Amino acid sequence: MQPHDTPYNDYGSAMRRRLGGRVQKLAIDAAMGCPNRDGRVAHGGCTFCLNEAFSPDYCRTTQSITEQIERGIAFHAARRRYAEYYIAYFQSGSNTYAPIELLEKLYQEALQHPKIEGLIIGTRPDCISSEILNLLEHLSKSHYIAIEYGIESTSDATLKHVNRGHTYADAVHAVELTKTRNIEVGAHFILGLPGESRTQLIEQTELINSLKPDFIKFHQLQIYRSTPMAEEWSSHPEHFLFGESYTIDDYIELIIDILRRLDPDIAIERIASTAPRHLLLHSPLGGIRMDELRNRLISKMRVVGARQGDLLFR
Repeated sequence: MQPHDTPYNDYGSAMRRRLGGRVQKLAIDAAMGCPNRDGRVAHGGCTFCLNEAFSPDYCRTTQSITEQIERGIAFHAARRRYAEYYIAYFQSGSNTYAPIELLEKLYQEALQHPKIEGLIIGTRPDCISSEILNLLEHLSKSHYIAIEYGIESTSDATLKHVNRGHTYADAVHAVELTKTRNIEVGAHFILGLPGESRTQLIEQTELINSLKPDFIKFHQLQIYRSTPMAEEWSSHPEHFLFGESYTIDDYIELIIDILRRLDPDIAIERIASTAPRHLLLHSPLGGIRMDELRNRLISKMRVVGARQGDLLFR
């Protein structure tokens, strides 16, 4: 539920309650592949994807999992981000898309680090199996374990348009299977994919509520250079909600309208994302810092008297 000091269920506070202290995620790049690139599902990947935009500088595939953890701890310490607990976040790529023996080796290496309390594993809904869930369920008996599914949209038409390679039904199935195994579930959605309207983004909240994820990330669509979506942006800007005239205040109002309809038991991990500026062709939020965006969101919610889920109970 929502803590008293914020008008929405903040993920950081939820994790402090869950583990008993401040939690810091450490991104890991395990050099995993993707079935949407190697031909198992499709070639070329999602039209919005630029993999190098998703990993911090301290993630290097030439280094072991242990070395990446050490670099991550040092990176955050240099920025005075101290924590009682660290979570290894397998972020880049589809981190269940490998033989089970390799997955177990990588996960166990992370968990054997003395400062690691658990794992968050980022993957696709079509890259999960009973065998993988058996492994993760076993690990969850002694560590915090969560899977973060890249769902992106509840619209099959949108998923097809961006060459996602799975349906929303695949996401529902994966989440339902995972939640039976004592494994927490995160869901990742991109707001502003081509063809989706403001009304559609708000209305999909009802489906998100029925999915019942434990935590959620909302990211604004960012257009990366050298991607198929960059070509679509240049040739068909009318496809995009977040056009050149879209403002930060517009985005904050959209997030508020979504949060007011979102189940208050779902923790909000992110309301937007950042990326290296040299990789970006367009972002509706410009270069605003995420802490400033968060503060502006909270301030606006307080001004209008909004809280997460308050429109569900009217």
